[in-house]
Amino acid sequence: MRDLGAYLTDKTAEFAVYSEHAERIELCLFDDTRDQELRRLPMQRGEDNLHSLILPGLAEGSRYGYRAFGRYDPDQGLWFDPAKLLVDPYARELDRPFRYDARLTRFGEDTADLVPKALLTRSEKATVAAPLLPKGGFIYELAVRGFTMLRQDIPEPLRGTVAALAHPAVIAHLKAIGVDAVELMPITAWIDERHLPPLGLSNSWGYNPIAMMALDPRLCPGGVKELRDTVETLHKNGIGVILDLVFNHSGESDRYGATLSMRGLDNLTYYRHLPGEPGALVNDTGCGNTIACDHPVVRQLIVDTLRHFVLAAGVDGFRFDLAPVLGRTASGFEPHGETLTALLSDPVLKDRVMIAEPWDIGPGGYQLGHFPVPFLEWNDRARDTMRRFWRGDDGLTGEMATVLAGSSDIFGWDGAGQSRSVNFIAAHDGFTLHDLVSYAHKHNEANGEENRDGHNDNHSWNNGAEGETDDPAILTARKRDCAALISTLFASKGWIMLTAGDEGGRSQRGNNNAYCQDNALTWLDWAALDADLIAHTGRLAALRKRFAALCDPAFFTGQGDATWIDAHGQPMTVEAWQNPQNRFLGLVIATADSITGRDTRLAVLINRGEAVSLSLDVKAGRAWHDLLFNQPAGEITVGAHQIAFLAEL
Repeated sequence: MRDLGAYLTDKTAEFAVYSEHAERIELCLFDDTRDQELRRLPMQRGEDNLHSLILPGLAEGSRYGYRAFGRYDPDQGLWFDPAKLLVDPYARELDRPFRYDARLTRFGEDTADLVPKALLTRSEKATVAAPLLPKGGFIYELAVRGFTMLRQDIPEPLRGTVAALAHPAVIAHLKAIGVDAVELMPITAWIDERHLPPLGLSNSWGYNPIAMMALDPRLCPGGVKELRDTVETLHKNGIGVILDLVFNHSGESDRYGATLSMRGLDNLTYYRHLPGEPGALVNDTGCGNTIACDHPVVRQLIVDTLRHFVLAAGVDGFRFDLAPVLGRTASGFEPHGETLTALLSDPVLKDRVMIAEPWDIGPGGYQLGHFPVPFLEWNDRARDTMRRFWRGDDGLTGEMATVLAGSSDIFGWDGAGQSRSVNFIAAHDGFTLHDLVSYAHKHNEANGEENRDGHNDNHSWNNGAEGETDDPAILTARKRDCAALISTLFASKGWIMLTAGDEGGRSQRGNNNAYCQDNALTWLDWAALDADLIAHTGRLAALRKRFAALCDPAFFTGQGDATWIDAHGQPMTVEAWQNPQNRFLGLVIATADSITGRDTRLAVLINRGEAVSLSLDVKAGRAWHDLLFNQPAGEITVGAHQIAFLAEL
């Protein structure tokens, strides 16, 4: 198959787009005013269903789109409407953001003034180096716009853009808390869900894409060059960049959605449909449609998109939203199917970081632990165990130990010797870390759905008052719980992820589905962040880097590398493991100390109950040292609802 998309050569511009079911496709060229259509040119159809055209004399930056001709019969899965201007699925830059309008959904109404035009660009090259995410590394999830909108020391024109991430103030913060790689929530071009504009709301997360390669002009007005420059600056500071991408659905939505690109070009090729019902879109995503990732043309689009971001921007890896869709075929989820195999075997992609969100709502949609090596996977079971333990639920001592040790029950079932878990307490989807300990129930009224949206079971607690309070005892308890949760995360084997602002106690006032709040509710209020929690996070990150066993994803072997202890400092007994009211769990690990250069032991003491005093055996000439407070431990006491980190120095 020849290259798809539009490319400039020394003398010509080459265009190629796929459609099996269209009768014909026309290339539309527009002038610099953006909306005046200059020419429509018929494309030549090849035997491989590629429609192509070579034109001389087009300049870089020329604006173009497509119109597709054929039957309009949605009941048969045919949505051809030449009145609809269509975005090239391979568009690399767009002249404007997408904007929802009802005309996009109605047959026969021209949309050339609404739809972004693709820009004819030259292929650009980045410096591609080994990915910057170490084993057991610290990933920092952030929404580009909300992360910097309220950062006062960033020039106002830069706020909310990819370029702002390269500002010295941002880099200083990332380095202060020990971030290894930032994970950017979607920055490719998206459209608002159709129910949002009437409510005066807009999508703030970007998980509703149209063009898979094109960066959204609102977030990245400088196009791929802006991304490339930002990646280069972050790399110079030792920080990797992971892109969160959506290949499971598109913003064209369900039967009543917009015709913007793939639907109008060839709906039957790009989307999955119910067997025998070509007019019925499969909805394994909850977003109205499901991309047919097992189709060879779609598979190539996915691979080419990833290659583009590596070769043109130098990114280190990718996180895949609702990733089981990537492995789903007519036979079900296939971890070693053609699409996932293509991602892992491509010469450009095979060393990149690959992270799966291993669930969707389709058949067999929960696939935690079943993605092929070397995929890392978001671990919601670890998340829920850590939340429930600190909430005070009974009978979780064994489950907590399993999480701290890397979740071998999930990732070691096939004999693997190390974890592939990405552990997290909170992510963009759900409560913030602060709200987790401040709200027993969700409060999504601002979303306009009468609080019906968002998860109901969050394993959260409020420490005595629902939401905002000025009670000093409750505020102290919440801060204590946040510190304990962050400590637990950094003590767990596998990779770890923190969402931006959670290191400082950010709040969304109980909204656990804030995708449509592009405002102060989700914009990070830097001035309100808790400096103590930020410093605590930085110390934990430093500990994780200092002691190799903390960040090593290899499972414990039971050959003297780890000992589980009780509240008396003694090895755990069967009775202690089985006691449902047990609130203490200690782990003593044999590890190397990168500062002293010596082998040592590290004790992680987790106490959900009242304060505990205990003694630990110690080698001659050494003493236990409290690492968080940088002082000799003396009598070892672990406060109520706290975690202590001790080293034998």
